[in-house]
Amino acid sequence: MRGEDAGMLRFEMNSTPAALDVVGIGNAIVDVIAHADDAFLAQHAMEKGSMALIDEARAHAIYTVMESGIESPGGSAGNTVAGIASLGGRAAYIGKVRDDALGTAYRSGITSAGIAFSTPCATEGPSTARCLILVTPDAQRTMNTYLGACVNLMPEDIDAKLIESAQITYLEGYLFDPPHAQDAFRAASRIAHAAGRKVSLSLSDSFCVHRHRDAFLELLKHHVDILFANEAEMRALFETDDLNAALESVRPLADVAAITRGAAGSLVVFKEETIEVPAAPVARVVDTTGAGDLYAAGFLFGLTQGAPLAECGRLASLAAAEIISHFGGRPETRLSEYVATSSPAA
Repeated sequence: MRGEDAGMLRFEMNSTPAALDVVGIGNAIVDVIAHADDAFLAQHAMEKGSMALIDEARAHAIYTVMESGIESPGGSAGNTVAGIASLGGRAAYIGKVRDDALGTAYRSGITSAGIAFSTPCATEGPSTARCLILVTPDAQRTMNTYLGACVNLMPEDIDAKLIESAQITYLEGYLFDPPHAQDAFRAASRIAHAAGRKVSLSLSDSFCVHRHRDAFLELLKHHVDILFANEAEMRALFETDDLNAALESVRPLADVAAITRGAAGSLVVFKEETIEVPAAPVARVVDTTGAGDLYAAGFLFGLTQGAPLAECGRLASLAAAEIISHFGGRPETRLSEYVATSSPAA
């Protein structure tokens, strides 16, 4: 669906005033991003473009041999709320770190971006999580993730007042592995809906979907209003090679679904309509780390500002374009300025 009709479609949000636009719940991970070539990946038995869960020993072994890189607070939902803050939105974050040096660095980095983060540190158990991201010359990223402390997010870590104060609660699919984290998602969703707020879910990775397909479908059916996924994740969720069939399957489950398609743009599914959103132009793709996270940031920011769905998709595409034009998963240019200079009237 294109043109004037698509531009008029809106997703109605709760009109009750909210102190926050979005609160994200996810894996609190320190990202370490560095260049690598295909030979390095092969030497260390890494599948290009994949996300592998590793233990602390392998994390240390890879870290000692990879090139020096950029270290910053990351995690999928962390990147998304950072994008929302960069767009001028009001964001908060719930995630678990340890009381160690990386945990301190994570908290400092995310709060300095203007994001509220008050989840208490763990005082025992695994160290703060880290993701070692190798970016090859073709801009593909291969991730090796040690989850550490972040998997110990519990339902009691969910701040009910924080959830109630946000227009949208955003759930990161990567956090879905531990049963207690799944319980935390359901608890947050119940709190949000009881307050008349909305809940959004990112499927995060097709490997996550394969592991938890039935649980994701249950969550989507009973707890989620807004879904983010890419084509591979949609096919995995509905066990089909036909994207159109997957789109029809998601309609009765989510009020809104946004499906990213790389250079082909994205599709926004709403009621009986499908809105086609073109990819925003970018001079050169440098690193795809965080593209889906920032797409979600732009889209959610648009929803919380009352924008039509087509405009939400445009903002999402612009945010994703900014992030893939440079190294790293956080914006280099303030997104509010980037959007302003990229608008048709600019």
